[in-house]
Amino acid sequence: MSSSARRLHHGYGEYLALEEESSTRHEYLDGEIYAMAGGTPDHAALAAAFGGVLRGVLPRGCRAFSSDLRIRILASGLSTYPDLSVVCGKTLRAPDDPHAVTNPGILVEVTSPSTEDYDRGEKLRHYKLIPSVREIVIISHRGPGVTVHRRDAEDRWVEEEAGAGQTIELPSLAARLAVDDIYRDELEDVTPPA
Repeated sequence: MSSSARRLHHGYGEYLALEEESSTRHEYLDGEIYAMAGGTPDHAALAAAFGGVLRGVLPRGCRAFSSDLRIRILASGLSTYPDLSVVCGKTLRAPDDPHAVTNPGILVEVTSPSTEDYDRGEKLRHYKLIPSVREIVIISHRGPGVTVHRRDAEDRWVEEEAGAGQTIELPSLAARLAVDDIYRDELEDVTPPA
């Protein structure tokens, strides 16, 4: 007899029922449900700061959404909650989930020690599968550093990094944002290098 653990497979309806009842958010992929960890005060502050900077450049018809918006990636089946999302025009909803949006143009993640590898790796690969996504912004929890993954005119992904004193470009919004505006306030959770 095998001693391997039995893996439970959950239907998407079970996931939706859990999300409706739970105070904790979860991701869903391939029948697995994963609890999402809560963020630090710095994580919340960086997401809010980016949202504030973004609000000043959003054209009419584009809306920024907080991490309360569920994004469903139809190509891979992942349902998740980015730290910020931007949708220009009307939201398109997943056929199996009326509260999940499938057409974000920009997705934003603030890293943390426990999520950085996932945010910059597997989650980024899922995000790139969304046809409407033009830019994916990753904001570092370690200090002034922003990475933008941008889809170019030939449908290839180009990466741009910017630090203190630099700007990032979001061509889909015809905007340039100063990294220093995102990191205006001192981070409290960063351990200084030894």
